[in-house]
Amino acid sequence: MNLVIDIGNTFTKVAVFKENTLIYKEGTNKENLLKVLNEVLKKYTISNAIFSSVGKIDNRDFNKIKQLFNLIVLNYDTKIPFKNLYSTPKTLGVDRIALISGAVSQFPNQNVLVIDAGSCITYDFVNIKKEYFGGAISPGIEMRYKSIHKYTANLPKLSKTKIPAIGNSTENAIHLGVLNGVFLEIEGIIEQYKSENRKLTIILTGGDTNFLSENIKSSIFANSNFLLEGLNSIMIHNLQE
Repeated sequence: MNLVIDIGNTFTKVAVFKENTLIYKEGTNKENLLKVLNEVLKKYTISNAIFSSVGKIDNRDFNKIKQLFNLIVLNYDTKIPFKNLYSTPKTLGVDRIALISGAVSQFPNQNVLVIDAGSCITYDFVNIKKEYFGGAISPGIEMRYKSIHKYTANLPKLSKTKIPAIGNSTENAIHLGVLNGVFLEIEGIIEQYKSENRKLTIILTGGDTNFLSENIKSSIFANSNFLLEGLNSIMIHNLQE
């Protein structure tokens, strides 16, 4: 069985795959990661593992993880199942590498736009030839709410909610501005890619997947586990080399 460890900006996830099938997933924090991994080892026989991190982890914990598993540490040098034409490949986030790997593995011979709605909203496009040129990064929903509060004197700190019909109060005006901004941004970028690429497949993933999927009119595949599946596909790709 394969183990996937993903350390994001906000959450840490641990997943176990039997070939391509996800059979276990748990969210935790970096402080409890080793404890969770030891519990996983009690339940499953792990053959290989992959580690991906966009956040920071204590070096002592990382060294202990390396001792526990036959570990692939994802970076710009790792073998991947697509052609990376990003102009600064060393700066490309490992989360985005994993998402594109998942796209070409699950949707071969297709143009794919992956939208990852987490701390930031990332847009990554890979074409039918498995060529990746890049995408876009914008602030996520929570970041937009925080910035409105932080950079003003009197506006409150709010969290996402059902979008109001009209901004008839300060709170509703903030909700309407933040959420409509996100919805229209996503719809606009989707339409831009559709106009340039025939038969476009759209994947929506990340922590805000469920919330956004209820408000986006375009036809999408919503999959909150897509990044984990992408990491597993990279591990399989490397084991087959």
